[in-house]
Amino acid sequence: MDNSRAISVYQYFQQEFSTEPIVVFSPGRINLIGEHTDYNDGFAFPAAVDKGIYMVIGRSNHTHSKAIAMDVSEDYEFFLNNIEPIQNGQWRNYIIGVVAEIQKAGLTIPNFNCAFSGDIPVGSGMSSSAALENSLVFALNELFKLGLSKNQMIYISQKAEHNYAGVKCGIMDQYASMFGQENSALLLDCRSVTSDAFEIDFKDYELMLINSNVKHALTDTAYNDRRAICEKISDFLDVSALRDISIEALEKSKKNITSSDYQKVSYVVEEIDRVHQFKEAIATNNLTKIGSLIYASHEGLSDKYQVSCAELDFLVDATRDNQHILGARMMGGGFGGCTINLIHKNGIESFSKSISSLYRDKFGKDCSMYHVKLSGGTRLIHPK
Repeated sequence: MDNSRAISVYQYFQQEFSTEPIVVFSPGRINLIGEHTDYNDGFAFPAAVDKGIYMVIGRSNHTHSKAIAMDVSEDYEFFLNNIEPIQNGQWRNYIIGVVAEIQKAGLTIPNFNCAFSGDIPVGSGMSSSAALENSLVFALNELFKLGLSKNQMIYISQKAEHNYAGVKCGIMDQYASMFGQENSALLLDCRSVTSDAFEIDFKDYELMLINSNVKHALTDTAYNDRRAICEKISDFLDVSALRDISIEALEKSKKNITSSDYQKVSYVVEEIDRVHQFKEAIATNNLTKIGSLIYASHEGLSDKYQVSCAELDFLVDATRDNQHILGARMMGGGFGGCTINLIHKNGIESFSKSISSLYRDKFGKDCSMYHVKLSGGTRLIHPK
């Protein structure tokens, strides 16, 4: 967590509004394995990280509320009794969406002011949107003593994304951001919305993210399309979700499903199985197996689910002959964002230099590297 950023937002808020606020940190998340499994009631292995959103919030005496997005130097004033989704509203829809979903839950919110800043790279697949939603609902709950549980809060965040941002996301992003545990990944059961924390000893390896610095326009449309296909095939197979289909059972139904749909659905079923294998690899501290599962996940995402892109495939392919890297894959919804890499400390400097040069030569743009640590979840903080 970046305490200097927290202090900066806190001081800005005090100068702007002259009231004493509260401060909330809500982390972004990575997903070690289990991509696009959450909306199929499957399993995933997310973890909160030490980068996130810093939300400062206080009461307002005005007849309107105000939100300030410091990183883009934008603000938005709105009336609590007149909230509607904003076309191309971007961050504003996450803010008003959370407010609206709290109101739908039968709770009354007085006017408030808030300011926020974050160090999650936008479009990186680290769920900056979930972190923003969680930071606001958590802050409002604390400020106005709404009595919401963490479980209630993550569903408010999810509904804000569905109904105001227009992305039919699963619950994994909000859950990992809210419930993350330091030095641990969460084996998340997306049906029961419960998890078991697994502390991971990466020994001499680290998690390095490489941001492709691209975000192709297909992301939201393709995400919703993939979800619709999964739901269609689940209905056809007479199960509540793809979690309930084994690889063998799916194979028997192959002739009744279009080739395109079968490829996408088979990825999800296989990915859920990989999550279980990943659990066993953690239990036996088998980093080599963890790496091979990570690679297999990317191959499924790229070839079967078709949510990768040239930039992400290039970044993953460039790792395959590197003796210091055990595994790499794209992370997040797809069509841009980051790859996650399990890399030995001794290889970080040389690989960072080589991949930066190769990527620039290939695509005419820079990629960015981030090192992350597994963090605790959304919480009150006290900048000092």
